[in-house]
Amino acid sequence: MILSKKRFLARHLQSLRKIKKGRTHPLLYHIHKKYGISKKTLFYMQEYGPHSNVMATILKESTKMLLFASILSSLGGLSLEAIRPLLLSVMPLLILLPALSDMIGDYGIIFSSKLATMLHEGRIGKKWWNNSDLRRLLCQILIISILTAFISSVAALAISWAFGYELTFLLATKIMAISLLDTIFLVSVLFVVAITAGIHYFRKKEDPNNFLIPITTSVADFGNMIVLSLLVLFFF
Repeated sequence: MILSKKRFLARHLQSLRKIKKGRTHPLLYHIHKKYGISKKTLFYMQEYGPHSNVMATILKESTKMLLFASILSSLGGLSLEAIRPLLLSVMPLLILLPALSDMIGDYGIIFSSKLATMLHEGRIGKKWWNNSDLRRLLCQILIISILTAFISSVAALAISWAFGYELTFLLATKIMAISLLDTIFLVSVLFVVAITAGIHYFRKKEDPNNFLIPITTSVADFGNMIVLSLLVLFFF
């Protein structure tokens, strides 16, 4: 009896693997309900089963996002070109720019991976703004981002001073303000973008992992260049 059930289940799982990607089959509900197999497991079996090309699936879903990210980052570079003379004259900003871009992009990756996991685990409902896990995640990333932005600013000022750049209290304050405002604003924007895109693709029966990281990192790069340019023009 047990052997026949195992064979029956194995036959159903093999049928599930052959279902074309993007289709929702009654087998998903049947196997989940009757045999207690997680919906996450069934999702990945259909998405990345032996009858699917995992590499081709990831490349197909990510290529468009990567092209979008490249174009967006290129456009962001135009804003930096507009303030190039000012940027080159302020050494701490020149040192701080790549550090901020890298850090904010990393926060986008953290949001993306954590959010995708929460979506697959069913921990995010329709009213995501009331979700305690998401609020906790945002608070954690904000605290970390503020600390790292402060440390990066101090490091940029210290390196500039070590190379003989003349620093004043007012200049140091402006550098700190630019770094903190840029980081806090973009982390908040990335949080909203990641949630909106993640829920959208998850409802379309797609794997959010293949979309969110290119989206959030491109928004981080583009947004950092735009916001940083505006803040530099405002403070200087």
